[in-house]
Amino acid sequence: MSDDRAAGREVNLAVRRLLQAGREMQGALARRLGVRVTDVQAVDHVVSSADPLGPVELGNRLGMRSASATVLVDRMVAAGHLERGPDPRDGRRVVLRATDHARKEVRQALAPLVDQVAQIAGRLEDDQARTVLDFLDAVTDTMRAYAVDSRSEPTADF
Repeated sequence: MSDDRAAGREVNLAVRRLLQAGREMQGALARRLGVRVTDVQAVDHVVSSADPLGPVELGNRLGMRSASATVLVDRMVAAGHLERGPDPRDGRRVVLRATDHARKEVRQALAPLVDQVAQIAGRLEDDQARTVLDFLDAVTDTMRAYAVDSRSEPTADF
């Protein structure tokens, strides 16, 4: 195997390890906050979405059926993590927002991790940082495209 192919394979494996570590981090965050992993994922989707999410869209992103998403949202509203409100662009539509309380809890719980990642990033030279950023943006775009494509596919039974 050529050195270029070997390096590419190592990068691919490193991305897989990063994704696994992300899932492990979500589990650790859920334990620290005393909530379910799905709750952490739901808040993350609501906070990071470019467009306001309603319960159905949130369920789609989490791979849940509508009824399960409604139960999740009801539970999170009752716990004070999410709130329902009118869509600013279409008042007939209900959208979800993370509460200030939820944002504060997550921010506090993640502070040590965020600080460590910032320290690691701070060690990069500008040209290295640009290369890493371009790579991560391309991987992110590819993963999002994969996710969007899968939303129209039937659910597999296994």
